[in-house]
Amino acid sequence: MSDSLPVKPRTNILGKGRIVLQDLDFRFPTSEHYIIRDLNFDIGHGEIFVLLGPSGSGKSTVLNLIAGFERPTRGQIWANGKLVEGPNEERIVIFQDSDSLYSWLSALDNVAFPLRVMGVGKTERRTRALAALKLVGLHRHVDKFPSQLSGGMKQRTQIARALVLDSPVLLMDEPFASLDAQTRAIQQDELVQLNLRVQRTILFITHDISEATLLGDRVGIMRSGPDSSIKETIEIPFPRPRRRSSAEFGKLYERINTSISEEVRNALLQENGSLE
Repeated sequence: MSDSLPVKPRTNILGKGRIVLQDLDFRFPTSEHYIIRDLNFDIGHGEIFVLLGPSGSGKSTVLNLIAGFERPTRGQIWANGKLVEGPNEERIVIFQDSDSLYSWLSALDNVAFPLRVMGVGKTERRTRALAALKLVGLHRHVDKFPSQLSGGMKQRTQIARALVLDSPVLLMDEPFASLDAQTRAIQQDELVQLNLRVQRTILFITHDISEATLLGDRVGIMRSGPDSSIKETIEIPFPRPRRRSSAEFGKLYERINTSISEEVRNALLQENGSLE
């Protein structure tokens, strides 16, 4: 639990879809070591902010804190103008695997399920679920069950379920990591196009530098843990759509790769004491 009283963020971005992390520390109560230490950054409305870093740098921990699954040891998190004190429907997590889909429900019923829990009437929830599935290009597959959907379709069903709640914030933890390369590239392009239409704020976790360069408005590079924080934030200066084969894409890729490689080396040194 946080050991500080709620205070307003130092920035003035308290509106819908804005996220502010202020002076954030996190460690598990049973541990003496901090996973996150003195973390500060903000994400603007409609922005795709990508977190990159070596394994163990705390990327998923940051996502869990913003989602409200964990509480900071110190500091504050603000989202949509409110202090984050637990999970709610304004911050939806989209996981790497599709285990959150109910195997006995159709794609339509999976998307409509949160509305059913909220007590929304059958006609309205069907209308809203159909609209969300159309947004992600699954309107011809509404009656299929998860076992009948491809990996990419399952991930789009998860995204539709977030959209049906009109959630201003989507928290995506390596959502395309288990897909084959071709499907992954398609899903990346579709996510960018979708967000141009629906303008959600997206925190996207990945290990893939190319994916980060393609998707992000900004890329935050995490230091190797423990006591991890943001090492640097890199703005992606060129407009969409982005060509993976372009010279500017390659140049930025190399800059990010150099920064990440330093942190991977630091992580290996801490783990093994030496690279020899």
